[in-house]
Formats: sequence, C-alpha cells, structure tokens
Amino acid sequence: MNSTILKLASGYIRGLMLTFAIIALIRGHNSPGGGFIGGLLAGMSMVYKVYSFDFHTARQNLRVKPIHYLSIGLTTIVISTLPSFVKGLDFMTGVWWKIGSSEFFELKIGTPFLFDIGVFFSVIGVVLLFMFSLNTEDKWK
Repeated sequence: MNSTILKLASGYIRGLMLTFAIIALIRGHNSPGGGFIGGLLAGMSMVYKVYSFDFHTARQNLRVKPIHYLSIGLTTIVISTLPSFVKGLDFMTGVWWKIGSSEFFELKIGTPFLFDIGVFFSVIGVVLLFMFSLNTEDKWK
C-alpha cells in the first residue's frame, strides 16, 4: 500500500497497541488470558506495519526474527515449570516470591506470570510466522 497517511499513523497506532498489549499482559497474570491477548495485540501491531508498508520492508525492519520470539516464549514456559518441580510440588503449581517486605513496598512475582510472559512471546512468534508465511510464493506446476 502506498498511503502516506497510513504510514504516518502506523507509528502512533502501533505504539498504542503495544501499550495495551503490555497492560493486558500485566493485568491478566492474575486472570486467565493475559499472555494470549497481549501477545495477539503485540503481534498484530507488528503485522500492522506490513499493511502500512509492504512485506519486504516489514521483514527487514524486524529486529527479532519470529522464530526467536517463539523460542524465547517456549523456553520461558519450560522455565516457569521448574520451581514447582524443584520444591517437590505438583507439575505447574504456582510458586510465588516476595520482593521487598517493607510497609510501603511489596511485590509478589510468581510462576503464573512467567508462564504468561512465555505465552506472550510465543503468540507473537506464531502471529508473525503466519503473516510472513502468507507472502511465500509457491509455484504450482
């Protein structure tokens, strides 16, 4: 597509979509679906660049390859299962850590959030792989 308005607006819209993706990821770690919905939003913000420019430009400007997003996500998912295994608990049981135990600041981080981060990156990788696979030119004989 060769629209100047779409190219200009894509930067702002993609920034908003990434912001909402991170909000969905952080909000959803205590509720179901945060990593998946956030990953879809982040992946679609990257796909929006394909619609604004073209496949070749979007693929060149992509800093991380889709397969790397997928491998980072799957590795994080596997790592999120290890603390319950080390503690002798059932598989994928949530394990939580407290950071800062003062009166004013206490942050709890657990394995469900790590799992959501893994799903987030995996979904980004799958969305990008799907989108870029649509551009392959197979010659039918």
